Amino acid sequence: MQLSTKLFSKVLILIFVSFLAACTSTPTKDAFETFPELDARELYESALTSLKSGNYQPAIQRLEALDLRYPFGAYSQQSQLDLIFAYYKRGNNEAALSVADRFIRQNPRHENVDYAYYMKGLVNFNSEVGFFQELFAAKLSERDASTAREAFEDFAELMRRYPESQYAPDARQRMIFLRNRLAEYEIHVARYYMSRDAFLAAANRAKYVVEHYPKTPSVANALDIMVTAYEILELTELADKTRQVLNFNYPDFES
Repeated sequence: MQLSTKLFSKVLILIFVSFLAACTSTPTKDAFETFPELDARELYESALTSLKSGNYQPAIQRLEALDLRYPFGAYSQQSQLDLIFAYYKRGNNEAALSVADRFIRQNPRHENVDYAYYMKGLVNFNSEVGFFQELFAAKLSERDASTAREAFEDFAELMRRYPESQYAPDARQRMIFLRNRLAEYEIHVARYYMSRDAFLAAANRAKYVVEHYPKTPSVANALDIMVTAYEILELTELADKTRQVLNFNYPDFES
Protein backbone atom coordinates (compact mmCIF):
# COMPACT_ATOMS: atom_id res chain seq x y z
CA MET A 1 0.00 0.00 0.00
CA GLN A 2 2.85 2.36 0.82
CA LEU A 3 4.53 1.62 -2.51
CA SER A 4 1.26 2.27 -4.31
CA THR A 5 0.87 5.63 -2.59
CA LYS A 6 4.41 6.66 -3.50
CA LEU A 7 3.87 5.59 -7.08
CA PHE A 8 0.64 7.57 -7.28
CA SER A 9 2.42 10.64 -5.86
CA LYS A 10 5.19 10.39 -8.47
CA VAL A 11 2.65 10.01 -11.27
CA LEU A 12 0.68 12.97 -9.97
CA ILE A 13 3.82 15.14 -9.82
CA LEU A 14 4.71 14.20 -13.39
CA ILE A 15 1.20 15.03 -14.56
CA PHE A 16 1.28 18.35 -12.74
CA VAL A 17 4.66 19.28 -14.22
CA SER A 18 3.42 18.37 -17.69
CA PHE A 19 0.30 20.43 -17.14
CA LEU A 20 2.36 23.47 -16.12
CA ALA A 21 4.56 23.05 -19.16
CA ALA A 22 1.51 22.98 -21.38
CA CYS A 23 0.02 26.05 -19.70
CA THR A 24 3.10 28.22 -19.94
CA SER A 25 4.15 30.18 -22.96
CA THR A 26 7.94 30.56 -22.74
CA PRO A 27 9.60 31.68 -25.99
CA THR A 28 13.33 31.06 -26.05
CA LYS A 29 14.01 34.77 -26.58
CA ASP A 30 12.19 37.97 -25.77
CA ALA A 31 9.21 38.43 -28.06
CA PHE A 32 10.63 41.73 -29.26
CA GLU A 33 13.65 39.88 -30.63
CA THR A 34 12.05 36.75 -32.04
CA PHE A 35 11.61 36.31 -35.78
CA PRO A 36 13.41 39.56 -36.66
CA GLU A 37 13.29 38.59 -40.34
CA LEU A 38 9.47 38.65 -40.39
CA ASP A 39 7.34 41.75 -40.77
CA ALA A 40 3.79 42.07 -39.40
CA ARG A 41 2.10 40.37 -42.34
CA GLU A 42 4.58 37.52 -42.40
CA LEU A 43 4.31 37.02 -38.65
CA TYR A 44 0.54 36.81 -38.85
CA GLU A 45 0.45 34.50 -41.85
CA SER A 46 2.99 32.21 -40.20
CA ALA A 47 0.98 32.18 -36.98
CA LEU A 48 -2.21 31.47 -38.90
CA THR A 49 -0.58 28.50 -40.63
CA SER A 50 0.45 27.10 -37.24
CA LEU A 51 -3.05 27.64 -35.84
CA LYS A 52 -4.71 25.84 -38.71
CA SER A 53 -2.38 22.87 -38.31
CA GLY A 54 -2.92 22.71 -34.54
CA ASN A 55 0.62 23.79 -33.67
CA TYR A 56 -0.42 26.22 -30.98
CA GLN A 57 2.89 26.95 -29.27
CA PRO A 58 4.60 28.21 -32.47
CA ALA A 59 1.46 30.21 -33.18
CA ILE A 60 1.61 31.74 -29.69
CA GLN A 61 5.25 32.73 -30.13
CA ARG A 62 4.51 34.54 -33.39
CA LEU A 63 1.33 36.15 -32.14
CA GLU A 64 3.08 37.37 -29.00
CA ALA A 65 5.82 38.90 -31.14
CA LEU A 66 3.22 40.51 -33.38
CA ASP A 67 1.25 41.83 -30.42
CA LEU A 68 4.33 43.43 -28.86
CA ARG A 69 6.08 44.73 -31.96
CA TYR A 70 3.03 45.98 -33.86
CA PRO A 71 0.42 46.87 -31.17
CA PHE A 72 -1.42 49.33 -33.44
CA GLY A 73 -0.89 47.71 -36.81
CA ALA A 74 -3.34 46.25 -39.29
CA TYR A 75 -3.11 42.78 -37.72
CA SER A 76 -3.21 43.89 -34.08
CA GLN A 77 -6.85 43.26 -33.20
CA GLN A 78 -7.20 39.97 -35.06
CA SER A 79 -3.90 38.70 -33.67
CA GLN A 80 -5.20 39.31 -30.14
CA LEU A 81 -8.36 37.31 -30.86
CA ASP A 82 -6.26 34.51 -32.30
CA LEU A 83 -3.95 34.66 -29.31
CA ILE A 84 -6.92 34.13 -26.97
CA PHE A 85 -7.78 30.98 -28.89
CA ALA A 86 -4.19 29.72 -29.01
CA TYR A 87 -3.72 30.20 -25.27
CA TYR A 88 -7.03 28.42 -24.68
CA LYS A 89 -6.02 25.44 -26.79
CA ARG A 90 -2.70 25.21 -24.96
CA GLY A 91 -4.45 25.28 -21.60
CA ASN A 92 -2.97 28.64 -20.59
CA ASN A 93 -6.25 29.88 -19.14
CA GLU A 94 -4.87 32.83 -17.19
CA ALA A 95 -3.20 34.28 -20.28
CA ALA A 96 -6.30 33.68 -22.42
CA LEU A 97 -8.51 35.53 -19.93
CA SER A 98 -6.01 38.36 -19.63
CA VAL A 99 -5.89 38.94 -23.39
CA ALA A 100 -9.67 38.65 -23.66
CA ASP A 101 -10.15 41.27 -20.94
CA ARG A 102 -7.63 43.54 -22.61
CA PHE A 103 -9.32 43.20 -25.98
CA ILE A 104 -12.75 44.01 -24.49
CA ARG A 105 -11.35 47.01 -22.64
CA GLN A 106 -9.51 48.41 -25.67
CA ASN A 107 -12.05 47.50 -28.34
CA PRO A 108 -15.53 47.74 -26.81
CA ARG A 109 -17.19 48.44 -30.19
CA HIS A 110 -15.23 45.98 -32.31
CA GLU A 111 -17.40 43.84 -34.57
CA ASN A 112 -15.92 40.66 -33.07
CA VAL A 113 -15.83 41.68 -29.41
CA ASP A 114 -18.61 39.14 -28.77
CA TYR A 115 -16.00 36.45 -29.50
CA ALA A 116 -13.84 37.74 -26.63
CA TYR A 117 -16.82 37.53 -24.24
CA TYR A 118 -17.62 34.04 -25.49
CA MET A 119 -14.04 32.84 -25.09
CA LYS A 120 -13.95 34.09 -21.50
CA GLY A 121 -16.92 31.88 -20.77
CA LEU A 122 -15.46 28.95 -22.67
CA VAL A 123 -12.13 29.16 -20.85
CA ASN A 124 -13.82 29.17 -17.46
CA PHE A 125 -16.28 26.49 -18.55
CA ASN A 126 -13.51 24.12 -19.56
CA SER A 127 -11.61 24.92 -16.38
CA GLU A 128 -14.74 23.77 -14.58
CA VAL A 129 -15.15 20.43 -16.39
CA GLY A 130 -11.61 19.90 -17.61
CA PHE A 131 -8.61 17.69 -17.02
CA PHE A 132 -8.19 17.73 -13.24
CA GLN A 133 -11.92 17.35 -12.65
CA GLU A 134 -11.82 14.16 -14.69
CA LEU A 135 -8.62 12.96 -13.01
CA PHE A 136 -10.00 12.82 -9.50
CA ALA A 137 -13.01 10.85 -8.36
CA ALA A 138 -14.91 13.51 -6.42
CA LYS A 139 -18.29 14.36 -7.89
CA LEU A 140 -18.51 17.63 -9.78
CA SER A 141 -21.42 18.75 -7.59
CA GLU A 142 -19.21 18.50 -4.49
CA ARG A 143 -16.44 20.76 -5.77
CA ASP A 144 -16.16 24.50 -5.29
CA ALA A 145 -18.41 26.22 -7.81
CA SER A 146 -16.59 29.55 -8.15
CA THR A 147 -15.30 28.81 -11.66
CA ALA A 148 -18.74 27.63 -12.72
CA ARG A 149 -20.20 30.93 -11.50
CA GLU A 150 -17.57 32.87 -13.43
CA ALA A 151 -18.33 30.94 -16.60
CA PHE A 152 -22.06 31.46 -16.13
CA GLU A 153 -21.58 35.21 -15.66
CA ASP A 154 -19.32 35.40 -18.71
CA PHE A 155 -21.91 33.72 -20.90
CA ALA A 156 -24.70 35.77 -19.31
CA GLU A 157 -22.79 38.97 -20.15
CA LEU A 158 -22.48 37.80 -23.75
CA MET A 159 -26.22 37.11 -23.89
CA ARG A 160 -27.08 40.50 -22.38
CA ARG A 161 -24.88 42.48 -24.73
CA TYR A 162 -25.09 40.41 -27.90
CA PRO A 163 -28.23 38.24 -27.86
CA GLU A 164 -28.01 37.78 -31.63
CA SER A 165 -24.35 36.74 -31.59
CA GLN A 166 -23.42 33.62 -33.51
CA TYR A 167 -22.02 32.31 -30.22
CA ALA A 168 -25.27 32.86 -28.30
CA PRO A 169 -26.86 29.42 -28.99
CA ASP A 170 -23.80 27.56 -27.68
CA ALA A 171 -23.50 29.92 -24.72
CA ARG A 172 -27.16 29.34 -23.88
CA GLN A 173 -26.72 25.56 -23.81
CA ARG A 174 -23.65 25.83 -21.61
CA MET A 175 -25.56 28.12 -19.25
CA ILE A 176 -28.22 25.43 -18.82
CA PHE A 177 -25.52 22.95 -17.81
CA LEU A 178 -23.95 25.51 -15.46
CA ARG A 179 -27.28 26.37 -13.80
CA ASN A 180 -27.81 22.68 -13.09
CA ARG A 181 -24.25 22.40 -11.78
CA LEU A 182 -24.67 25.42 -9.48
CA ALA A 183 -27.98 24.13 -8.17
CA GLU A 184 -26.45 20.71 -7.45
CA TYR A 185 -23.65 22.38 -5.51
CA GLU A 186 -26.16 24.28 -3.37
CA ILE A 187 -27.93 20.98 -2.62
CA HIS A 188 -24.59 19.46 -1.62
CA VAL A 189 -23.99 22.35 0.79
CA ALA A 190 -27.54 22.11 2.17
CA ARG A 191 -27.06 18.40 2.87
CA TYR A 192 -23.77 19.15 4.57
CA TYR A 193 -25.56 21.60 6.85
CA MET A 194 -28.20 18.96 7.58
CA SER A 195 -25.48 16.51 8.58
CA ARG A 196 -24.13 19.15 10.97
CA ASP A 197 -27.56 19.81 12.47
CA ALA A 198 -27.53 23.34 11.04
CA PHE A 199 -31.13 22.97 9.95
CA LEU A 200 -32.01 26.61 9.40
CA ALA A 201 -28.92 27.12 7.25
CA ALA A 202 -29.82 24.00 5.28
CA ALA A 203 -33.38 25.21 4.73
CA ASN A 204 -32.17 28.62 3.58
CA ARG A 205 -29.65 27.09 1.19
CA ALA A 206 -32.33 24.83 -0.28
CA LYS A 207 -34.72 27.78 -0.53
CA TYR A 208 -32.04 29.60 -2.53
CA VAL A 209 -32.17 26.79 -5.10
CA VAL A 210 -35.94 27.07 -5.41
CA GLU A 211 -35.79 30.84 -5.83
CA HIS A 212 -32.73 31.18 -8.09
CA TYR A 213 -32.67 27.90 -10.04
CA PRO A 214 -36.40 27.16 -10.45
CA LYS A 215 -36.17 25.07 -13.61
CA THR A 216 -33.34 22.78 -12.58
CA PRO A 217 -33.65 19.10 -11.58
CA SER A 218 -32.43 20.02 -8.08
CA VAL A 219 -35.62 21.81 -7.09
CA ALA A 220 -37.35 18.63 -5.88
CA ASN A 221 -34.38 17.79 -3.64
CA ALA A 222 -34.36 21.35 -2.36
CA LEU A 223 -38.04 21.19 -1.40
CA ASP A 224 -37.49 17.85 0.31
CA ILE A 225 -34.63 19.27 2.38
CA MET A 226 -36.78 22.26 3.32
CA VAL A 227 -39.61 19.98 4.49
CA THR A 228 -37.29 17.92 6.67
CA ALA A 229 -35.50 20.94 8.11
CA TYR A 230 -38.76 22.76 8.89
CA GLU A 231 -40.17 19.67 10.59
CA ILE A 232 -37.08 19.34 12.78
CA LEU A 233 -37.28 23.03 13.62
CA GLU A 234 -40.98 22.54 14.45
CA LEU A 235 -41.99 25.11 11.84
CA THR A 236 -45.10 23.11 11.05
CA GLU A 237 -46.86 25.60 8.80
CA LEU A 238 -43.80 26.09 6.60
CA ALA A 239 -43.22 22.33 6.47
CA ASP A 240 -46.84 21.67 5.41
CA LYS A 241 -46.84 24.37 2.72
CA THR A 242 -43.51 23.20 1.31
CA ARG A 243 -44.70 19.58 1.29
CA GLN A 244 -47.78 20.62 -0.67
CA VAL A 245 -45.60 22.35 -3.26
CA LEU A 246 -43.36 19.28 -3.48
CA ASN A 247 -46.25 16.83 -3.86
CA PHE A 248 -48.06 18.99 -6.40
CA ASN A 249 -45.07 19.62 -8.67
CA TYR A 250 -43.23 16.32 -8.14
CA PRO A 251 -45.87 13.66 -7.36
CA ASP A 252 -43.45 10.82 -8.10
CA PHE A 253 -40.56 12.19 -6.06
CA GLU A 254 -38.87 9.82 -3.63
CA SER A 255 -36.36 11.23 -1.15
